[in-house]
Amino acid sequence: MGENASFWESLIYAHPTCTTWKQEAEGSIYHLASIFFVVGFMGGSGFFGLLYVFSLLGLGFLCSSVWAWLDVCAADIFSWNFVLFAICFVQFVYVTYQVRSVAFDREFQELYSALFQPLGISLTVYRKIVLCCDAEVITLEKEHCYAMQGKTPIDKLSLLVSGRIRVTVDGEFLHYIFPLQFLDSPEWDSLRPTEEGIFQVTLTAETDCRYVAWRRKKLYLLFAKHRFISRLFSILIGSDIAEKLYALNDRVHVGQGFRSLQDEYYSNEPTHRYSTRFCSRLQKFHS
Repeated sequence: MGENASFWESLIYAHPTCTTWKQEAEGSIYHLASIFFVVGFMGGSGFFGLLYVFSLLGLGFLCSSVWAWLDVCAADIFSWNFVLFAICFVQFVYVTYQVRSVAFDREFQELYSALFQPLGISLTVYRKIVLCCDAEVITLEKEHCYAMQGKTPIDKLSLLVSGRIRVTVDGEFLHYIFPLQFLDSPEWDSLRPTEEGIFQVTLTAETDCRYVAWRRKKLYLLFAKHRFISRLFSILIGSDIAEKLYALNDRVHVGQGFRSLQDEYYSNEPTHRYSTRFCSRLQKFHS
């Protein structure tokens, strides 16, 4: 105990106390460095937040180095601040390289801003998702079919980027698919990874459309490597199925003395079967 006490006493008392304080303030370079530190530590997260933090902290350490060299004339203070400036500079260059390496085409950048960024998905994770679809946006011309009832195999998962898709069963209109919605989420959710199937609906482009498509096997390989991406798509697909189900329910007009549109369309047997499958798939997801 005596040795420990002497150590702490020497640590606390074995240095000269400040009996007098300097009357003059430090130079402007020192205060500029402090301003850079204060502003720099207000940075956010993500790539651009890191660029913000490292750039301002680097400037702060650079100013501190200049201050130590010109005003304080202390080699140790200069050395430490210059080393920290060099570290911030290297980090800034590295983050800049990462930002450039995850640059995307305009449509993929807009897709990220509209769908994935609000969910907190980083650019590095989004880059894996984009590479899985070969960074390609496919065009579907007006009145061309994306899938035909009873003929087209379910071998991919597609997300509409622009345009509008009409969904029909035996010629009966069901609902529309709009941008940022999956074209085949019910079909995807109805099959296990080892199962195969065909579309029970027809999807026709009402306008010129653009969509992104992930091949089924390739996407499942991505899910196996990255469970976070698998969970992300599970949530997105489940939400998309719910939106489509609500789109069917939106056709209902509950009012006094009026026959609902839902009754008209559900009285058609093929449409009723499709809607029932829709509900069962939604319940399967939530369970």
